Amino acid sequence: MTPSEFLHAYPFVYTLIGLAALCLAAWAAYGATRLTLARVVGPLAKRTAFIGDELLVEHRVVHRLAYAVPSLVIHAGAGLVPGMPEVLLILIRNVASAFTAITLMLATGAFLNVVNDLYARRPGAANRPIKGYLQLLKIVLYTVGAIIAVAFLTERSPLLLLSSLGALAAVLTLVFKDTLLSLVASIQLTSNDMVRVGDWIEMPQVNADGDVIDIALHTVKVQNWDKTITTVPTYRLISDSFKNWRGMQQSGGRRIKRALNIDLASIRFLTPDERTALRRFALMRPYLDAKQAELEAWNASHPDRAAEPVNARRLTNIGCFRAYVQAYLRAHPRIHQGMSLMVRQLAPGPTGVPLEIYCFTATIAWAEYEAIQSDIFDHLFAILPEFGLKVFQQPTGWDIQTAIEDAPGARKIALLANS
Repeated sequence: MTPSEFLHAYPFVYTLIGLAALCLAAWAAYGATRLTLARVVGPLAKRTAFIGDELLVEHRVVHRLAYAVPSLVIHAGAGLVPGMPEVLLILIRNVASAFTAITLMLATGAFLNVVNDLYARRPGAANRPIKGYLQLLKIVLYTVGAIIAVAFLTERSPLLLLSSLGALAAVLTLVFKDTLLSLVASIQLTSNDMVRVGDWIEMPQVNADGDVIDIALHTVKVQNWDKTITTVPTYRLISDSFKNWRGMQQSGGRRIKRALNIDLASIRFLTPDERTALRRFALMRPYLDAKQAELEAWNASHPDRAAEPVNARRLTNIGCFRAYVQAYLRAHPRIHQGMSLMVRQLAPGPTGVPLEIYCFTATIAWAEYEAIQSDIFDHLFAILPEFGLKVFQQPTGWDIQTAIEDAPGARKIALLANS
């Protein structure tokens, strides 16, 4: 049987060949369109000084526009396929039209993302963001695009679909309340990049403190540090507040924020001998030299005040200790020097004056962070008496026993009688 006789005997082969040729033409049109847009849009944007050319690529605006061309080719060429059944022809055209509408909708949404990123580069954009308005516009756009796509598939008027949806809105809202809440929450979490798998989040109101291991439509699973798993409804991440530690993990440093409570009774001015003794500390010498020069210059310019020590400017032991801690942290190899670093006094209270250490470690690993923090405070507690300072703590039985044992004669008997 010759090929011509075979084709006359089986006419559906003509249809298959025509469909294959149509698919090949659609694929070729997609490739040509994508290549043309890539070679035209990018150079054109650069020649016109358009600063968002890289954003067009990042948000895949050009790629999504290219997807619309194959569907248009299929819609236009479906009628040229020989022997195409009328029902199949209508179905192919409807699907192609719906796909074109969805593609244009997604491309427009991606372009709105480009607009938001370009606006965010402007000075003062943080004070007046437009992201919320663009998100509302995208919701309207996606809703209209979905209605148009369904209208193409069902060959119904979009207005008729809108009226039908309005009648079912109350029932759908009641039946699928949790699903709708979770769907909206999922969209917001994804579009705002609020949570990713692997993020460490903290949500005390639901006892969640650990890594996110799964994000589904209705639930987000968090594996806590004690290896238990907390399941959080997705919409709770939108309605309630939570802390995401991703910023800390990406920064490369973890904060140390802890205070030493200094006994107020141990704070005093330094004597000349004590100032000389502090020069034994290599970290203190630059500070002592600069501070001594500053004080001598001030006292020399105010001889009437410098005559009496009470009126002159003098070094204090807590000021020197604060400078030592600052220099110690600056020289510490495991402290991140590119982030905030300070040693400050907080308001004094019943437990003394807090001297707060505020800095960041050069690692985010939990065990290493705790070891660095402990080593720093081990050293500070041990070095504190060298400055004539004491750490405040509540009286203990050992303190009372030591006071009684050290009390002489009649005072000791009085203490024993009162105890």
